This record gives sequence, structure tokens and C-alpha cells, in this order.
Amino acid sequence: MHEKGIADQFEETIYDMTPGGDQRKWPHLKINPWGETPTLLLEDGSYLSETAAIVRYLDESRPGRKIMGGSPLEQGQDTMWENRIWIHLLYRIVTMFHVMHQGLGPKLELTHNPAWGEHCRKEAIAHAALVNQHLADGRPWLLGKDEPTFADITLCVAIAFSKFPVNATPLDERFEHLDSFWQRWQARPSFRQAYADGNSGLKELDQFKAGQ
Repeated sequence: MHEKGIADQFEETIYDMTPGGDQRKWPHLKINPWGETPTLLLEDGSYLSETAAIVRYLDESRPGRKIMGGSPLEQGQDTMWENRIWIHLLYRIVTMFHVMHQGLGPKLELTHNPAWGEHCRKEAIAHAALVNQHLADGRPWLLGKDEPTFADITLCVAIAFSKFPVNATPLDERFEHLDSFWQRWQARPSFRQAYADGNSGLKELDQFKAGQ
């Protein structure tokens, strides 16, 4: 929304994920029985969930540059890279968070499996190395364009989530080109706006908190 310049058109509600588990309580479950976020309330009173679905809807229904790619080729490339990042990197880190450390707490987590968590951690690192290699040619963003796309946003989220101390798998300066990618994001006004509420949970991003 910030990248597209439409964030001011929406009101955001941030749930207390842990230990409150607000996303699993009835006010949210009655609009999204899956108990996941984000969920977008549409103008007709219906709801849309799943990040990629929300992004596609906003990309097509609102003015501004196309976050998911302007041409059919760019759209295909963006989907390819977003799938790669989500499945092999971000989802691995998220799974590790849930099954290794029981990230949302024992009342909300269904499985405790440190061995599977360690496997996911190794998978995430291996695929991070592949993405790092892809960026080694000096391209600023995954598609090699001047502006980031949805795949870049997903990669940014993966890097941010990896930096939570409990995950102990930071995609940091050990991945030279990923780290440069992360620094480029921090220089973007959209990134600074997105983290201005101070709710990221990462001390590294507290510098963007409004009023500081």
C-alpha cells in the first residue's frame, strides 16, 4: 500500500498476536475462519484474505504503478520469484518460528518439532544463498528493474522476520547482496512510512518510529 501510494486510504487494525492471539478469537474468525492475517474489508462489506490476493486486488483496482509487474513477462517473473521466496525462504523461517520455538506460545501452537525446525532453518539458509547469488550482478531488485515488485516486498519481509532474535537465523551481512538489498529498502520512503508506527518489534527499525 505504501509502495503504491494508497496507504492513507485504509485504516489498519493491528492484532495482538502473542500471547493474546487476537487473530484466533471470534471477532476475527467470523470474517476469516482461517484465523490468519492480513484480512481486507472491501467496500461492499465482504472480506478478502491472503497477502497475494489482496495485493493483486489493490494492484488492479487502484491507481499507481503496478506492484506485481507491468507487462505479462514482468508479471510472470514476479510470480516466479515471489513463489520462490515465499515457499523456500520466508515460509521456512515462519515454520521454524512455529515448530522450533513455539513462536505464538503453547496455547496457540499445535506442534513442537525442533528437528523439523532445524531442517527448515537449513533450507532457508541454502535458498537465501541462491537469492544472494541472483543479486550478485548488481541489480537493485529481483527483476532487475528500477522499482521493487511484490517479490521484493516478500523478500524484504523474509529478511526482517529472520532478524527476530528467537529465529537465530539472521539474513545479515554474511549474505552481502541480500544485506545491500535490505539497506536499499530502508532508504525508501515507503519502507520508512510502513515502519513509522514502531510496531515492528525490531530494534533495527526503531529509527523510523514517528517523532524520532
